[in-house]
Amino acid sequence: MTATRPTSDHPLVIVGAGPIGLAAAAHAVERGVPTVVVEAGPTPGAAVAAWGHVRLFSAWSELVDPAAARLLASHRWTAPDPTTYPTGGEWVERYLMPLAAALADAGVTLRLGHRVVGLARHGRDRLVALDRATLPFVVHLDGPTGAERLLAGAVIDASGTYDSPQPLGGDGYPALGELAHTDRIAYGIPDLGDPAVRARYAGRHVAVAGSGASAQNVLVALAGLAAEEPATRVTWLVRRPSVDGAFGGGDADELAERGALGRRAERAVTGGTTEVVTSFRTRAIEDDGHGRLRLRSFPEAHEQLDAPGRVIDGVDRIVAVTGFAPDHSWLRQVHLDLDGELDAPRSLAPEIHPAHHSCGSVSPHGADLLRQPEGGLYLAGMKSYGRAPSFLALTGFEQVRSIVAEIAGDHEAAARVELTLPDTGVCGGSGLFDGAPAAGGCCGTAPAPELLHIGTAPGA
Repeated sequence: MTATRPTSDHPLVIVGAGPIGLAAAAHAVERGVPTVVVEAGPTPGAAVAAWGHVRLFSAWSELVDPAAARLLASHRWTAPDPTTYPTGGEWVERYLMPLAAALADAGVTLRLGHRVVGLARHGRDRLVALDRATLPFVVHLDGPTGAERLLAGAVIDASGTYDSPQPLGGDGYPALGELAHTDRIAYGIPDLGDPAVRARYAGRHVAVAGSGASAQNVLVALAGLAAEEPATRVTWLVRRPSVDGAFGGGDADELAERGALGRRAERAVTGGTTEVVTSFRTRAIEDDGHGRLRLRSFPEAHEQLDAPGRVIDGVDRIVAVTGFAPDHSWLRQVHLDLDGELDAPRSLAPEIHPAHHSCGSVSPHGADLLRQPEGGLYLAGMKSYGRAPSFLALTGFEQVRSIVAEIAGDHEAAARVELTLPDTGVCGGSGLFDGAPAAGGCCGTAPAPELLHIGTAPGA
């Protein structure tokens, strides 16, 4: 439970002005909780704007928080057609920006361009227990004028995972040579509608690493490019031994656009411009001496550890859509209880593990599973899912409704969690996907999203 209540001097501080952070602020406004939203980017929804060219596979009806809608209605907001599917850019322009303005009018302070670099109890590091629960938080900021500190009565970390893409290397660290060749690696979905970006890929050999919804978006886009620029070649690098089940639930998917994306990706892969290489876990990236790149894999499970592995030659560009991971470095002076595999809150991890759960089979959850041992601190949104890829915006909206209720002292409302999510698709953590075909699941990789994985797989 919260040890200190937010006040005007020690407000609720929400880290991240994305869809979930702004939704939390809308719930705080309804409950009269003084609130400050801190955002590292220059605008609200900056992370979403970075993949603004990507169309979501959730409709508008699933992308607007109820408290946010009520606040916007009081500002004569025109709600989009709930049955249509926006791009990330449209989500920002038509919802997040108006919501941020409405929140500011309602008294919420938005501090844009301020990155949170640390969190602690006032005058206490992690080892000091004396009076800890009675002291406010200190939020350490790096802003336009330098270092700042902000006192807080409670903190919701909705900072997402978009700033922490997973590297290409098959062991979770950058492959040998990866950092030296980042000028030819995109960590997200390239915007091939941008002429300058398109020119970097047209007529080139592109290696795509990843097997979730982000990878599907990339494969579809590159197939379209290859149809217009026949010299374009694609090599799809997949860590698992098979692509069986990699394209989602198809017609059975309750998120129709997600199923349609999977079908388009399958057609793209079987259309003749894409070579599929399975069981490829990148070990090294080298210059081949002719201005192109050479990718080397780790040896396969049945080979000796010193085996040379396979080689992909003549690569011009790499698109790494291998997922996202949360950054907990600025939380090192507060008490956390995280699952060792997913980096999600320990109580939540069994409910979201991709080897066992799809989006629709995630148990209803709120403050009870998201509060941390440091009283008054909660993880929400994509950050709360850690490395699990099955997050949807609807999940985050319900999370913050419950969290803000608890912060405001309404424990009955905080415990009253109801959530129904679309089922099917394909989820898979590396533990499942590296060893066997997927048995079912949900949303692919994130950032998605968040992505932020909020209904599509986002990219840059």
